[in-house]
Amino acid sequence: MLDVVALLEDMRDRGLVAGQVGTVVEILDDGVFEVEFCDNDGRTYETLALCADQLMALHYSPVAA
Repeated sequence: MLDVVALLEDMRDRGLVAGQVGTVVEILDDGVFEVEFCDNDGRTYETLALCADQLMALHYSPVAA
């Protein structure tokens, strides 16, 4: 929950392109997440269910070796 992720593929029918950043707001099933995409003012412009293979988790600090 609340992981920051990037979309790995274009979804132009939903107004999204690869690289757009969203936040996991719900775990729907094993490997399926509800992701919310917001603008710079915090307004949600898309929320949809995505599979883990459509996303890349973003990290803002070093990962322990």
